[in-house]
Amino acid sequence: MMNDARLRLAFSGLHPGRVAKMVSTRSGPSRALRAIERGGGDVPDLARDAVAVPAAERRAELAASGMAVVYLGEVGYPEHLARWEDAPDVLFVRGDLPLEPGVAVVGTRKCTAYGREVATRYGTSIAAAGWTLVSGLARGIDGAAHRGTVDAGGVGVAVLGCGLDVAYPREHLRLGEDVVSLGGALVSEYPPGTRPDGWRFPLRNRVIAGLCRAVIVVEAAVTGGALITANLAMEYGISVFAVPGDVDRDTSVGCNLLIRDGAHPVLDPDDLVEELSLILGPPQSVGEGATVGGVQSALVNPG
Repeated sequence: MMNDARLRLAFSGLHPGRVAKMVSTRSGPSRALRAIERGGGDVPDLARDAVAVPAAERRAELAASGMAVVYLGEVGYPEHLARWEDAPDVLFVRGDLPLEPGVAVVGTRKCTAYGREVATRYGTSIAAAGWTLVSGLARGIDGAAHRGTVDAGGVGVAVLGCGLDVAYPREHLRLGEDVVSLGGALVSEYPPGTRPDGWRFPLRNRVIAGLCRAVIVVEAAVTGGALITANLAMEYGISVFAVPGDVDRDTSVGCNLLIRDGAHPVLDPDDLVEELSLILGPPQSVGEGATVGGVQSALVNPG
């Protein structure tokens, strides 16, 4: 069946853009899979060996690990992500993936103590308002935002640039478990066992942006994942906010440039909640139905 081929292709380890091109040029996932199996496409032996594993075996592995898999265009796949042309064909999920769009808080790994405090307070305020916090579980701003949401008992979604069974960064292993235990989810387009190779992280930023109605950049240099996420959000028509900072501080340059280019400046948590209310509607306290449960990790979709 088609989902069998899609799942096996997802385990190939190839660049998602390359897989998508193969599927397009060969008129579907089944033919793309057969081409790889026959030695076509100039793919490495490791990828060929990976796709050779039957889909039923892969599903058993996922179920044993407490993971779900959802397919683009099917029940459980967030519609606000599905609308984008480059949306992942397959998502691996641990936990409960909300179907309603959330709020991303992102920023540099090399943040200041001030930036970390702001991100934590934003994460707490988003949780208190009953909205879902989306970020990347990385060191620095991402981790601080997740910590603020977890400490407030809110729902978060962490989008990883590696397999869901890979602890990266290692010091955030417990934080990721807390995200899941509070009703949130860990999400990746990469299958279990995928290493955190550097090229995978810019790709995951489109998933962060696609899962949100708004993106807040707390601190960012001129280059880096936070700016990629913000620029993608602008392309998608998603509202982008940025925290202004000192003009001569490296971690503020990216935010100040975003504001110059049209991002909304945002100050303290109260200002943030007021601005987000215009996009997401009035805040709801945690437990009042602000999040909508989607994919349960105990259920792995049949082919």
